[in-house]
Amino acid sequence: MAERIHALIGAAGYVAPRHMEAMKRTGGALEAAFDPADSVGVMDRYFPDALFFTEFERFAEHLSARRHSPRRVGSISICSPNYLHKSHVTFTLGTGADAICEKPLAMQPEDIDELAALEQETGRKVNTILQLRLHPSIIELRDKVGAGRTVYDVDLTYVTARGRWYYESWKGDDRRSGGIATNIGVHFYDMLTFVFGAPVVNVVHHRAADCAAGYLEFERARVRWFLSINRRDMDGADGFALRAMTIGGIGCFDFSKGFEDLHTVSYREIAAGRGFSLDEVRPAIEIVSLIRQAPLDRHAGRQHPHLARVLADAGRYDRGRPV
Repeated sequence: MAERIHALIGAAGYVAPRHMEAMKRTGGALEAAFDPADSVGVMDRYFPDALFFTEFERFAEHLSARRHSPRRVGSISICSPNYLHKSHVTFTLGTGADAICEKPLAMQPEDIDELAALEQETGRKVNTILQLRLHPSIIELRDKVGAGRTVYDVDLTYVTARGRWYYESWKGDDRRSGGIATNIGVHFYDMLTFVFGAPVVNVVHHRAADCAAGYLEFERARVRWFLSINRRDMDGADGFALRAMTIGGIGCFDFSKGFEDLHTVSYREIAAGRGFSLDEVRPAIEIVSLIRQAPLDRHAGRQHPHLARVLADAGRYDRGRPV
């Protein structure tokens, strides 16, 4: 198999090293990377000879010059802020490369339609990183759930502690990140559709800078969900993250481990032509889009047990930020 030549948009971001490692471990090479920030010393660990650009125009010019060379870039990985994903996927397809995009692929469902049209026009492929679908425990759970007709009651709790820096970054800006449900939760909503089928009810109980909560119904599950970046919600858990999913009739489902190699598995699947399609991405994008826009309704559905404590904590916020 010919060496896969990659480029990377967003080399200074948190998730970029996982993509570099996946490229390396799957026998790929990084030709060029772009980021407006120059704190990209991590590249030395993986691809010290890769070209690096802080100006997008020069990055684009380099890719254009290489388009018909033996080292033509075959795929561009996108690790930029959420609101730029669609634009960078559009750019990627226009260069004649396939896209490998971090979550969320797009901010609105109609963006998916536009990207589908571009796939048809260019003959290139959009692949999204949905690594939880490749987690062995989640695949096993899906097979178990799909084998019967039971509708499960599920509590999903995800708390990942973040400091005040978060609110000064693009991640803390709803216009650029989509808010906590989009930035933190989109993988979990996708996982729920993967395991329990299509969503049929979507109710939002709470939406704030540091947490969100609501109720979702799927074909085979009724889900109370709670997301938070406030360390007060850790409930004494060790480390910086609390991941818990309790499923009636099955018990507590632990998927806190086994994440380490999932980007590498994702790249292997993409190389084999088994990347996740736009149709597979769409349900989670529809869920987060509605969560951002829907009016709050605390009387519909069933509330997550953590929410009562949040609502009772009058001293929780300092101008919308956790104290």
